Amino acid sequence: MKLPRRALFAAAAAAALPLPALAQARSIRLVVPFAAGGAADSAARTLAPRMAERLGATIVVENRTGAGGSIGGAEVARAAPDGATLLWDASSHIVNHALLRGLSFDYATAFTPISMATSFPQVVAVKADFPAQNLAAFIAAAKARPGAISMGTQGNATAGHLGLVQFARAAGIEVIHAPYRGGADAARDLAGGNLDGVFITALSAGPVVDSGRARFLAVASAARLAARPDVPTIAESGFPGFDISEWVGLFAPTGTPAPVLTRLHEALAASLAEPEVRARLAQLGAVPVGSAPEDFARFVREGRAAMTVLVREANIRVE
Repeated sequence: MKLPRRALFAAAAAAALPLPALAQARSIRLVVPFAAGGAADSAARTLAPRMAERLGATIVVENRTGAGGSIGGAEVARAAPDGATLLWDASSHIVNHALLRGLSFDYATAFTPISMATSFPQVVAVKADFPAQNLAAFIAAAKARPGAISMGTQGNATAGHLGLVQFARAAGIEVIHAPYRGGADAARDLAGGNLDGVFITALSAGPVVDSGRARFLAVASAARLAARPDVPTIAESGFPGFDISEWVGLFAPTGTPAPVLTRLHEALAASLAEPEVRARLAQLGAVPVGSAPEDFARFVREGRAAMTVLVREANIRVE
């Protein structure tokens, strides 16, 4: 999703204006409920300094991991709604309610969506000696050997797992799901020939493909990757409308004043428009988004409803 040029200029201009509520905070906690060094964390640390300049405050990125991201979510849910504590969350935000019991907060009511910052396209890749050169051949191989082909993801109930489930259901195939503790671990086993394939981010799979030990079959996002224009999408390979990516977005505790939300959105949008930021995000395999608050809120709402159905129908569980 691209921001119109006029919107970008407007965001940049507005981001230069002071806002007392944020200026008084001086320090903003950006809670990332995932491990340091991962895609979400790297995107946060790329954008935080740029946003801080515009907000006139220091932004401290704080990793609060555990329980599928819900520990970090709980930290922000109970914070004061003043813009001084924010959540940098991913797809777990729209699925945790259906997976985790005993949450101390409700994802649907505890947060106000500000903007989707970036998306991380998922890909289907197979090991170098797998006998399929395209997605149609992969599906044929899976149908010939139901339940025999192993597919790694970055973990149970992650975007990769959910994407794999959706793809398998749409294609009418049965595969073995092999959850890992991250895309890098799955890619490592793919490179070693211990997996037939993976459904992970392009960022994680790219180095293995570039080394010649694996190859891409398809991209799960709606559009082809700018860096891999020869790799077709799942949608154009016979599954119109298929579109699933990992993403990260900015949230504030519910009750945060509207002017503060607007100021935060403007700072993020203006930061995403910077060429250096976009170049760095491209290196991370991320696509800048910067969606409007109402668009992001609708995306979160619709995604939560869709994931509730998918988790129930596919009997997805966390272990």
